[in-house]
Amino acid sequence: MSTAIAQQLEHTYADAVPHLVTPWTAAAAPHPNPLVVNEELAGELGLDPAQLRESGLLTGTVPEGVQPVAMVYSGHQFGMYQPRLGDGRALLLGELVDPRGHRHDLHLKGSGRTPFARGGDGKAALGPMLREYLMGEAMHALGIPTSRGLAVSTTGEDVPRDTGLLPGAVLARVASSHIRVGTFQYAAANGGPDVVRALADHAIAQHHPDADGYLDFYRRVVHAQAELIARWMLVGFIHGVMNTDNTTISGETIDYGPCAFMDRYDPQTVFSSIDHAGRYAYGHQPPIARWNLARLGEALLPLIDEDQDAAIEQATAVVQEFGDVYERHFQAGMAAKLGLREPDPDLVADLLALLHAQQVDWTTFFRAPNPRDHFLDRDAYDAWAQRWHPELDREHVNPLYVPRNHLVDEALTAAERGDLGPFQEILQVVTRPYTEQPGRERYAEPGSGPFVTYCGT
Repeated sequence: MSTAIAQQLEHTYADAVPHLVTPWTAAAAPHPNPLVVNEELAGELGLDPAQLRESGLLTGTVPEGVQPVAMVYSGHQFGMYQPRLGDGRALLLGELVDPRGHRHDLHLKGSGRTPFARGGDGKAALGPMLREYLMGEAMHALGIPTSRGLAVSTTGEDVPRDTGLLPGAVLARVASSHIRVGTFQYAAANGGPDVVRALADHAIAQHHPDADGYLDFYRRVVHAQAELIARWMLVGFIHGVMNTDNTTISGETIDYGPCAFMDRYDPQTVFSSIDHAGRYAYGHQPPIARWNLARLGEALLPLIDEDQDAAIEQATAVVQEFGDVYERHFQAGMAAKLGLREPDPDLVADLLALLHAQQVDWTTFFRAPNPRDHFLDRDAYDAWAQRWHPELDREHVNPLYVPRNHLVDEALTAAERGDLGPFQEILQVVTRPYTEQPGRERYAEPGSGPFVTYCGT
């Protein structure tokens, strides 16, 4: 294999916090085949796509001197604390520094069992890996901070799942880091203040180098997450598994499992098959993010102040900023979506109530030439619209296309049967979300009926 790409890998995270990683090796792929390679992203990283395809790196084959690691973390999963989670089927190969000087993790998913697998087989099926690739590219095109798929490779073996044997695959993904709230939780519970400090120092250097101390670092993470969740809400995105181990320090979206985009506006919308109580419903995402960030504050307390009561008071004040920051970003985003020069919270609140009552599709309303046509009670719409006076262009703010759930499933099912055409087409559509694409009208149409998503583990 070519070692040129692998030789670019650095390992600053593993060096900074050796207590939070375990050196590990990917399972051998019998017949690896790079099925989808993100040549645009490869170029941004300064990588040669042809070398990348041939290197073996995309499924975890690395030369001597490169030491992949499994990252360990804790997490509150659906509100229940799990003291030891970690990369059960994933590996951090190392970090790449792009031509602009920005550092990125190169991470594999589906690369085999690690010590953190908790009974799983460590493998991944093709469909869920293509879903994560597609969702990451769609979110990137929408301007939302996210991990991105560098490649999806089939392994040449089938993996058993509830629906039968499915093609095995490995996702190579890139993010500015994979440090999570759960990483800090594990460090606090198992390493004490010294390990938390080492982790915080690394996270500050990577993500918030201008932070003025640990409390300011915490504030910057809170603000980054508040802005991220506002961006999710503005496009109708539902993550589905907002556990603390899926909440990043960077403010990026990671770990696309049972995620989906809302069709008809309803704050209680849930797609995930395992979210029976609706904990991570669309409308619950802002308070859940705040709750998760409070757990980060708990882990940082010894660094914030030696006096625990003083540390709690300071951290509490910071996490309470989440609501105002979120609301500011959400209202500014809604003003832009409505073509307003200034936010109008009352107009927005009445619109949301109207969209809910009339079961109007979220994405369609904001892009429709005549939104009135989408309401059954047009008198109610007219009463609201008399107060709506758009002045700014909205086409470059509101997407025409998002990954419609029924079409994503259709494309993934075809890919599992060996036909990658529908996946390539929907990928082309959602990576140009604001541009009308003649002949692809069905990609702008909402699905009908209830929809359920699965995490694919």
